[in-house]
Amino acid sequence: MGPGQVVILGGIVLFIILVWQSIRVLPEYERGVVFRLGKLQPKDYGPGLFFLIPFVDRMVRVSLRTVVHDVPPQDVITRDNVSVKVNAVVYFRVFEPRKAVVEVENYHYATSQLAQTTLRSVLGQAELDQLLAERDELGHRMQSILDRQTDPWGIKVSAVEVKHVDLPEEMRRAMARQAEAERDKRAKIIHANGELIASKELSEAAEVISRNPVTLQLRYLQTLTEISQDNNSLVVFPLPLEMFKHLLGPGRGGAD
Repeated sequence: MGPGQVVILGGIVLFIILVWQSIRVLPEYERGVVFRLGKLQPKDYGPGLFFLIPFVDRMVRVSLRTVVHDVPPQDVITRDNVSVKVNAVVYFRVFEPRKAVVEVENYHYATSQLAQTTLRSVLGQAELDQLLAERDELGHRMQSILDRQTDPWGIKVSAVEVKHVDLPEEMRRAMARQAEAERDKRAKIIHANGELIASKELSEAAEVISRNPVTLQLRYLQTLTEISQDNNSLVVFPLPLEMFKHLLGPGRGGAD
């Protein structure tokens, strides 16, 4: 092989390497941010096949998919001075790739740190009962703050969910005692209401019976029938003399 052929072969190999270096393929969920000699290009590249100038263009891949970031447990002191550990989940995505590359050094790390400080700040302004009962509202508040602060980076925070609240052991016992006392209170109120309703019903029944003596006599007879069904007990049941007035004469009825 002569020198000319070596040069031609070397040129072909170099051409293939340059072509290989210039071809880029990006999937649908990625975009390419290209710097040409250090200068940001005015458009995003991708998805699909495109070409770059070898040794001149430098591309940074940016994913457009939603990122699920787990915020590590944070020590939070609530407004009523209760120390708790709270962790959360942040959902965010890149909507302007060039800003995400140029405006912040590492948007994943920056968003994570901002989420931690925002969580401590927002939850520190809430009381413990509010933290336990209004997680959705607190999550919406944190989402609004994070979205506003990450907007210059080309980041969209779509949701923030409070995942877990770890209470101190003494606080758990106090809340258990409070819940038990609340249940006892409701039980006593229900019992008192039942007694009140029963007393009103008995009062109305007594009033009806007092207006009709025959009703009282029938009630006595019904009670005797119920007692007679139990053969194992001896019951002394007083009978009013009014029940026997019709058996006694008018004079004898009032002798006593």
